[in-house]
Amino acid sequence: MSGEALHFNAFVWPNGYHESAWRVVPDEVRGVLGLPYYADIATTAERGLMDAVFLADNLAIAEYRVTHLPQTQFDPVAVLSALAGLTSRIGLIGTGSTTYSPPWELARRFATLDHLSAGRAGWNVVTTVTPLAAAAFGASSHPAPEERYRRADEFVRVVQRVWDSWADDAVVGDRERGVWAERAALRDPAFHGEFFDVAGIQPFPRSPQGRPVLVQAGQSGPGVALAARHAEVVFSGPPSLTAAVEFRSNLRAQAVAAGRDPGQLLVLPALMITLGSTEAEARGRAERLEELASPEFRWQNALYTAGLDPDGFDPDRPLLSQLDPDAPPPSSRAEKLIAEAHRRPQASLSEIAQQVSGGAGQMHFIGTPEQLADLAIEWQDAGAADGFTVMGSTLPYELRTFVDEVVPILQQRGRYREAYTGTTLREHLGLARPSDV
Repeated sequence: MSGEALHFNAFVWPNGYHESAWRVVPDEVRGVLGLPYYADIATTAERGLMDAVFLADNLAIAEYRVTHLPQTQFDPVAVLSALAGLTSRIGLIGTGSTTYSPPWELARRFATLDHLSAGRAGWNVVTTVTPLAAAAFGASSHPAPEERYRRADEFVRVVQRVWDSWADDAVVGDRERGVWAERAALRDPAFHGEFFDVAGIQPFPRSPQGRPVLVQAGQSGPGVALAARHAEVVFSGPPSLTAAVEFRSNLRAQAVAAGRDPGQLLVLPALMITLGSTEAEARGRAERLEELASPEFRWQNALYTAGLDPDGFDPDRPLLSQLDPDAPPPSSRAEKLIAEAHRRPQASLSEIAQQVSGGAGQMHFIGTPEQLADLAIEWQDAGAADGFTVMGSTLPYELRTFVDEVVPILQQRGRYREAYTGTTLREHLGLARPSDV
């Protein structure tokens, strides 16, 4: 290869990441509620030798979203477990909350997925931004960001201890002695911290990868710090090349300060893509999606995904006048909204929402497969990214075009694998297997 192989995950969303996708794809609108939809995306990504499919999650939804786009927030581990039986190599990354899940239970679910998939599981670590989740889990209030990140750090450490509660050589299968596993090779997690007291070994041996791969967004200051301590894949990043280089360098420097090898931390920014055989065709497809977008949805979603309550805002009034100056921003997305409100103090909420994305994808690439290949190589060579988390604006169209047209270009340029050389997600990503001690 003329350079390092690029890495790509396929982000799965109903009909595509753009909110208007369901209005332009010709598929049956209820198709996203069935396994065949997910199976088609996973097998297409595997045919394209991609590293993993990636399922996000919302633990609670605002009712306005039901009007504007399909709601299919199934349990990611359940969906990925089904896909494990329909695929053989593609990695399977799912989201799990550190705020609303018990750590022992989450550890068991993801380790189960790792066993069922023969070592292809990944856990996207989130603190959950929307306050709506509190009521769904019987909580009186949603924790503040600082507390959520302290809890997340402790949560990840608990989960890792549970995953490591069996030594790799615990199972001996000695029929003559009647010993299936050596009791001395088991370790109770025995964790006692600020938020959690957890005991009890995992009820099955250590998983094929040792631990599922840890994925995290790492966007705000506390988020970057959490990613530097624990993440092996980070899928957020600034939208400009220069800022992305600085983001990756800072993240890797913080990882080194935490005693980690920066080579064991990949940055795969979220990239929404709209492809066409010509740039004009791609732009026409993107413009059609924008024509169908709802301004009402935009401002509501910008607030919701920032952790703010849409019911408390007027879209026609200046956003700055509606913000509580004493309330800390609940998320990095809220910080962006607030910064834009200060930059444009007379701008209405609706106007600002049109400029500030409320989703995970900060970049929207519109162009040809050749141009996308150029961008991926440019960002890798500049030290801005190790690849991308591909978010098709429509699915499965963009993913199929990526697999059939972008992948061959990258292969010809020596920047993409010709075949899977390993069987686990860690092997695909070039990540070491964690020690069992």
